[in-house]
Amino acid sequence: MTLAAASGPPSARSRSADRHLKADPCFVIVPADPFPALRATFPHEMEKGEEREERTWQAMSLPFSFFSLFGDIMNVLLLLKAVADSEAAIKPAADGKSVALDGISLILNPYDEYAVEEGLKLRDADGAGEVAAVSFGGDDVPKVLRTALAMGVDRAVHIKGQASFDALATAKVIAEVVKGMTYDLILCGKQAIDQDNAGVGVMVAELLDIPSISVVTKLDRADGKVICEREVEGGVEVVESPLPCLIACQKGLNEPRYASLKGIMAAKKKPLDEVAATAVDAQIEVMSIESRPPRKPGEIVGKGVEAVPVLIKKLREEAKVL
Repeated sequence: MTLAAASGPPSARSRSADRHLKADPCFVIVPADPFPALRATFPHEMEKGEEREERTWQAMSLPFSFFSLFGDIMNVLLLLKAVADSEAAIKPAADGKSVALDGISLILNPYDEYAVEEGLKLRDADGAGEVAAVSFGGDDVPKVLRTALAMGVDRAVHIKGQASFDALATAKVIAEVVKGMTYDLILCGKQAIDQDNAGVGVMVAELLDIPSISVVTKLDRADGKVICEREVEGGVEVVESPLPCLIACQKGLNEPRYASLKGIMAAKKKPLDEVAATAVDAQIEVMSIESRPPRKPGEIVGKGVEAVPVLIKKLREEAKVL
């Protein structure tokens, strides 16, 4: 990083201050979000009897945390989704193109719970840093974000708008907000259990121009990099990536914690900001949503060994599974 001083020739006073600065430097980093700039203020001690002077040095805007340059302490950003409760009875809406969610409670996407837990583990291991959560959706999203805050997340951002089935359109909305935030690592679930696209996370990474690793079951850090294990057919693949990057979490990465009563009470006071979603045209349209056809009733073909030939015949000729 290059820091450029304010223009103007150095004075005798500033040269004296420079000598003092070399002997006793003082750095004050002022974090903010979004980070339009990182400012470092260097106080300059003046000659005896003269006023104290301050110079402000300004660094370029960075898409990741300035603090990560000093070690493994990192800021983690979570991409979360509110989904219908997996135990709820889901039915098509009257328009035939959407799902009727009236009276159905939304929950935190189960795969996102692994992302939340991993982010909290990284922060707790460092003893510093921040875990922030972002979610795109309607009026039910804040409730789900409060769940993440109760688990231990520091703050949350609700991107208010109506998400479409188009994963790329959703990714563009999220990426537009994330670009103005500070992060070293982005975590999300490998997929949402409602639409099962498994595409938004890696698309956000592509739009942010950072690497991504999906289906991760183990995450380690070393020398400013992440080393991940991911599931592949018939084995495990080890992948290494520099930071910042995006990790899509799979079951087995950790064991998500439950929100404690203390955490639930603390979540009410944690910041939950709301921003309007950027208008993005969806390129994919849902033509129809239909309920599954009812299952055929079972049939008892007989009892004992006498029923075996009948069963085999039906499996071969009717079910056609043999």
